[in-house]
Amino acid sequence: MAMNALSPDQREELLKTLEARFEKNRDRHEGIVWGDVKSRLEDNPAKLWSLYEMERTEGEPDVVGRDQTTGEFVFYDCSPESPKGRRSVCFDREALESRKKHKPENNVMDMAAAMGIELLTEEQYRELQKLGNFDLKTSSWVSTPADIRKLGGALFCDRRYDTVFVYHNGADSYYGARGFRGSLRV
Repeated sequence: MAMNALSPDQREELLKTLEARFEKNRDRHEGIVWGDVKSRLEDNPAKLWSLYEMERTEGEPDVVGRDQTTGEFVFYDCSPESPKGRRSVCFDREALESRKKHKPENNVMDMAAAMGIELLTEEQYRELQKLGNFDLKTSSWVSTPADIRKLGGALFCDRRYDTVFVYHNGADSYYGARGFRGSLRV
Protein backbone atom coordinates (compact mmCIF):
# COMPACT_ATOMS: atom_id res chain seq x y z
CA MET A 1 0.00 0.00 0.00
CA ALA A 2 1.32 3.46 -0.90
CA MET A 3 2.35 5.71 1.98
CA ASN A 4 -0.53 8.14 1.43
CA ALA A 5 -3.14 5.53 0.61
CA LEU A 6 -5.97 4.36 2.82
CA SER A 7 -6.86 0.74 3.40
CA PRO A 8 -10.34 -0.25 2.19
CA ASP A 9 -11.54 -0.27 5.82
CA GLN A 10 -10.11 3.20 6.53
CA ARG A 11 -11.68 4.51 3.33
CA GLU A 12 -15.13 3.12 4.16
CA GLU A 13 -14.99 4.31 7.76
CA LEU A 14 -13.95 7.81 6.66
CA LEU A 15 -16.71 8.02 4.04
CA LYS A 16 -19.29 6.98 6.66
CA THR A 17 -17.98 9.61 9.10
CA LEU A 18 -17.99 12.34 6.45
CA GLU A 19 -21.49 11.41 5.28
CA ALA A 20 -22.87 11.44 8.84
CA ARG A 21 -21.32 14.87 9.48
CA PHE A 22 -22.58 16.13 6.11
CA GLU A 23 -26.15 15.04 6.90
CA LYS A 24 -26.04 16.36 10.48
CA ASN A 25 -24.87 19.82 9.34
CA ARG A 26 -26.93 20.41 6.19
CA ASP A 27 -26.98 24.18 6.83
CA ARG A 28 -23.25 24.33 6.00
CA HIS A 29 -23.81 23.21 2.41
CA GLU A 30 -27.32 23.90 1.18
CA GLY A 31 -28.01 22.65 -2.32
CA ILE A 32 -25.12 20.16 -2.31
CA VAL A 33 -25.91 16.44 -2.57
CA TRP A 34 -23.79 13.88 -0.69
CA GLY A 35 -23.73 11.49 -3.68
CA ASP A 36 -21.93 14.12 -5.76
CA VAL A 37 -19.39 14.72 -3.00
CA LYS A 38 -18.83 10.99 -2.48
CA SER A 39 -18.30 10.46 -6.21
CA ARG A 40 -15.62 13.18 -6.28
CA LEU A 41 -13.93 11.70 -3.22
CA GLU A 42 -13.87 8.20 -4.69
CA ASP A 43 -12.22 9.61 -7.84
CA ASN A 44 -9.54 11.43 -5.80
CA PRO A 45 -7.80 9.04 -3.39
CA ALA A 46 -5.07 11.59 -2.55
CA LYS A 47 -7.73 14.08 -1.44
CA LEU A 48 -9.47 11.37 0.54
CA TRP A 49 -6.16 10.70 2.31
CA SER A 50 -5.88 14.43 3.14
CA LEU A 51 -9.39 14.35 4.61
CA TYR A 52 -8.36 11.28 6.62
CA GLU A 53 -5.46 13.31 8.04
CA MET A 54 -7.79 16.20 8.84
CA GLU A 55 -10.08 13.76 10.64
CA ARG A 56 -7.21 11.92 12.40
CA THR A 57 -6.00 15.21 13.89
CA GLU A 58 -9.57 15.98 15.07
CA GLY A 59 -10.41 18.71 12.55
CA GLU A 60 -13.87 17.31 11.75
CA PRO A 61 -13.74 18.30 8.05
CA ASP A 62 -17.03 19.11 6.32
CA VAL A 63 -18.18 20.56 3.01
CA VAL A 64 -18.70 24.32 3.28
CA GLY A 65 -19.28 25.17 -0.37
CA ARG A 66 -18.67 24.49 -4.02
CA ASP A 67 -16.57 26.47 -6.47
CA GLN A 68 -18.99 27.37 -9.25
CA THR A 69 -16.14 27.72 -11.77
CA THR A 70 -14.26 24.45 -11.17
CA GLY A 71 -17.05 22.39 -9.60
CA GLU A 72 -14.74 21.51 -6.71
CA PHE A 73 -16.22 20.92 -3.27
CA VAL A 74 -14.58 22.96 -0.51
CA PHE A 75 -13.92 21.36 2.88
CA TYR A 76 -12.90 23.24 6.04
CA ASP A 77 -12.02 21.94 9.48
CA CYS A 78 -15.28 22.41 11.39
CA SER A 79 -14.32 21.16 14.85
CA PRO A 80 -15.79 23.39 17.57
CA GLU A 81 -12.28 24.25 18.81
CA SER A 82 -8.96 24.35 16.98
CA PRO A 83 -8.06 20.73 16.09
CA LYS A 84 -6.48 18.99 19.10
CA GLY A 85 -3.98 17.08 16.99
CA ARG A 86 -2.57 20.33 15.56
CA ARG A 87 -1.97 22.51 18.60
CA SER A 88 1.21 23.72 20.31
CA VAL A 89 2.94 24.45 17.01
CA CYS A 90 4.68 27.60 15.83
CA PHE A 91 3.95 29.13 12.44
CA ASP A 92 6.63 27.86 10.04
CA ARG A 93 10.02 26.14 9.77
CA GLU A 94 11.93 29.44 9.96
CA ALA A 95 10.17 30.26 13.25
CA LEU A 96 10.81 26.74 14.58
CA GLU A 97 14.51 26.90 13.75
CA SER A 98 14.86 30.39 15.28
CA ARG A 99 13.81 29.18 18.72
CA LYS A 100 16.77 28.63 21.01
CA LYS A 101 14.88 26.85 23.81
CA HIS A 102 11.65 24.90 24.24
CA LYS A 103 11.07 24.21 20.56
CA PRO A 104 7.65 22.83 19.66
CA GLU A 105 7.56 19.48 17.91
CA ASN A 106 6.34 20.90 14.61
CA ASN A 107 5.07 23.93 12.73
CA VAL A 108 1.85 24.84 10.96
CA MET A 109 3.15 25.21 7.42
CA ASP A 110 5.03 21.89 7.36
CA MET A 111 2.10 20.04 8.92
CA ALA A 112 -0.40 21.49 6.43
CA ALA A 113 1.88 20.64 3.49
CA ALA A 114 2.39 17.08 4.76
CA MET A 115 -1.40 16.69 5.06
CA GLY A 116 -1.99 18.11 1.58
CA ILE A 117 -4.18 20.96 2.85
CA GLU A 118 -4.06 24.76 2.82
CA LEU A 119 -4.10 26.96 5.91
CA LEU A 120 -7.31 28.99 6.16
CA THR A 121 -6.98 32.63 5.16
CA GLU A 122 -8.48 35.35 7.34
CA GLU A 123 -11.35 35.65 4.84
CA GLN A 124 -12.02 31.89 4.93
CA TYR A 125 -11.88 31.93 8.73
CA ARG A 126 -14.56 34.64 8.76
CA GLU A 127 -16.65 32.56 6.30
CA LEU A 128 -16.36 29.58 8.64
CA GLN A 129 -17.57 31.69 11.57
CA LYS A 130 -20.76 32.49 9.63
CA LEU A 131 -21.57 28.75 9.78
CA GLY A 132 -21.37 28.50 13.57
CA ASN A 133 -19.40 29.54 16.64
CA PHE A 134 -15.85 28.19 16.42
CA ASP A 135 -12.78 28.73 18.61
CA LEU A 136 -14.62 30.03 21.67
CA LYS A 137 -11.82 28.73 23.92
CA THR A 138 -8.96 28.21 21.45
CA SER A 139 -7.41 30.14 18.58
CA SER A 140 -6.18 29.18 15.11
CA TRP A 141 -3.22 30.38 13.08
CA VAL A 142 -4.27 31.76 9.67
CA SER A 143 -2.39 32.48 6.47
CA THR A 144 -0.17 35.50 7.03
CA PRO A 145 0.79 38.19 4.50
CA ALA A 146 4.45 38.02 3.47
CA ASP A 147 5.21 41.54 4.72
CA ILE A 148 4.04 40.66 8.24
CA ARG A 149 5.87 37.33 8.22
CA LYS A 150 9.07 39.00 6.96
CA LEU A 151 9.05 41.13 10.11
CA GLY A 152 8.74 38.04 12.33
CA GLY A 153 4.99 38.05 12.91
CA ALA A 154 2.10 35.77 12.11
CA LEU A 155 -1.69 36.09 12.39
CA PHE A 156 -4.22 34.06 14.32
CA CYS A 157 -7.95 34.32 14.93
CA ASP A 158 -10.59 33.35 17.45
CA ARG A 159 -14.15 34.19 18.44
CA ARG A 160 -14.82 36.05 21.70
CA TYR A 161 -17.76 38.23 22.76
CA ASP A 162 -19.66 37.05 19.67
CA THR A 163 -17.01 38.72 17.49
CA VAL A 164 -14.23 37.31 15.30
CA PHE A 165 -10.87 38.79 16.21
CA VAL A 166 -7.61 38.77 14.26
CA TYR A 167 -4.42 39.11 16.26
CA HIS A 168 -0.68 38.96 15.73
CA ASN A 169 2.05 37.13 17.55
CA GLY A 170 5.67 36.26 16.97
CA ALA A 171 5.71 33.43 14.42
CA ASP A 172 7.93 31.44 16.80
CA SER A 173 5.31 31.44 19.59
CA TYR A 174 3.13 28.45 20.35
CA TYR A 175 0.41 27.70 22.85
CA GLY A 176 -1.53 24.65 23.98
CA ALA A 177 -4.77 26.34 22.96
CA ARG A 178 -3.63 27.45 19.49
CA GLY A 179 -3.62 25.21 16.44
CA PHE A 180 -4.67 25.68 12.86
CA ARG A 181 -7.59 24.97 10.56
CA GLY A 182 -7.21 23.85 6.99
CA SER A 183 -9.11 23.79 3.73
CA LEU A 184 -9.17 21.26 0.94
CA ARG A 185 -10.68 21.44 -2.53
CA VAL A 186 -11.91 18.19 -4.09
